[in-house]
Amino acid sequence: MKDAFSTYHPILNFGYFTFVILVSMFCMHPVFLTISFIGAFIYSIKLNGKKAVKFNLLCGIPILVISAIANPLFVHEGVTILTYFSSGNPLTLESIVYGISTSVMLVSVIMWFSCYNKIMTSDKFIYIFGKIIPGMSLILSMILRFVPKYKSQIKIISKSQKSIGRDVSNGNIIQRSRYGLKILSVMTTWALENGVETADSMKARGYGLKGRTNFSNFRFDSRDKKFTALALCLVVTFLIGIYSGCGKIRFYPSIVISSENLQSVLTYTSYALFCIIPVVIDIVEEIRWKRLRLRI
Repeated sequence: MKDAFSTYHPILNFGYFTFVILVSMFCMHPVFLTISFIGAFIYSIKLNGKKAVKFNLLCGIPILVISAIANPLFVHEGVTILTYFSSGNPLTLESIVYGISTSVMLVSVIMWFSCYNKIMTSDKFIYIFGKIIPGMSLILSMILRFVPKYKSQIKIISKSQKSIGRDVSNGNIIQRSRYGLKILSVMTTWALENGVETADSMKARGYGLKGRTNFSNFRFDSRDKKFTALALCLVVTFLIGIYSGCGKIRFYPSIVISSENLQSVLTYTSYALFCIIPVVIDIVEEIRWKRLRLRI
């Protein structure tokens, strides 16, 4: 079944990911980082299945470990000294906590962007920004689809070269290098030709011309209105809490975290509900779909 949240209006999709990514980047409080990490992890698995589990483990864990270790090695600020390195520099609790927080933030943002790339297709992006910045929106949409499209094409080229015995797995080191350069050359030529064809095609269709009309199947219906009302309530509750001082944290020179109260709990809850909305929407739609199938 297709992801239900992806069928919502593109502005809502874009606004949702913009908000969660910005909060993940700038709110370094442990509770917010944990909520963002769990929400991104669950939604990425919901969207991509086993591929997301593999990506999160093979890519996320190394980033977590490297980022968490790198900060204490190079940053020695903080008043809580745990021990000293052989170089004489101190190992501080503050640098360890900040390194762990930064690594969790980085992995969370990467996972949210993987979900974004799955939901925000190029036609949605052009629909939102096509009238405002037509040239830039086209370039950005092409960049966003660069990796999956070119990855698919290079597999096709590699298989065709392998069929005539010119793959990078054939021959000695020199021959493999030559075959690899050949594949890269073919790929580069294809990319340039594809870019020229795309530019000519868009120009022939009058893309970016003043007064040009645009057709779109996207409509802001009652379902989108309900989502907007719910999302705004959660966002306003979150922003009020942040403005009141909830979720503040200082790492250097000592760790200072804002005191917990009822408002902070409401702030954490509103952000957690906001992060989990797409998954809840998918689950509700799946239950509804199964009920409809049973009635047939």
